[in-house]
Amino acid sequence: MLDNPSIIGRLDRLSRNEAIMGRNTPSITDAEWAVLERLWQEGPATVRRLADSLYPKGGASEYATVHKLLERLEAKGHVRRDRREGVYVFRAVVERDAIIGQELEALAEKMCGGSLQPLLMTLLRVKRLKPEELQELLALVEGFDAKSSRKKPRG
Repeated sequence: MLDNPSIIGRLDRLSRNEAIMGRNTPSITDAEWAVLERLWQEGPATVRRLADSLYPKGGASEYATVHKLLERLEAKGHVRRDRREGVYVFRAVVERDAIIGQELEALAEKMCGGSLQPLLMTLLRVKRLKPEELQELLALVEGFDAKSSRKKPRG
């Protein structure tokens, strides 16, 4: 039997040890997330293509909404635009896992004082892991733990 609290405690220590100080990343709204999901799934796209994909029966206001969402995502550094054949083509420049990590860190900071332990313990209690998922989690933690112990503290 694997010791869940031990895994969570080790993950929590690692998250605090490897956190980037002073990082203040703006959160992603549900609408922005939907746009990013499309870009990750379908690749670079124009505003029109994204608007048609997100709002199949949409019109000018939906096009304007998608355009505004892309502008906000660009300001946050999550998408970039390139001009091709007279139109802007947008592409995601941040990976899905990176944004998930940022959002989870923000949630841990907001609800748990920055500690991952209460967040992960609650997730483990609410959504039970299959044995193979738990083994994968343990291997991940042990891999992080090994990397962390190889780093010698400077004195």
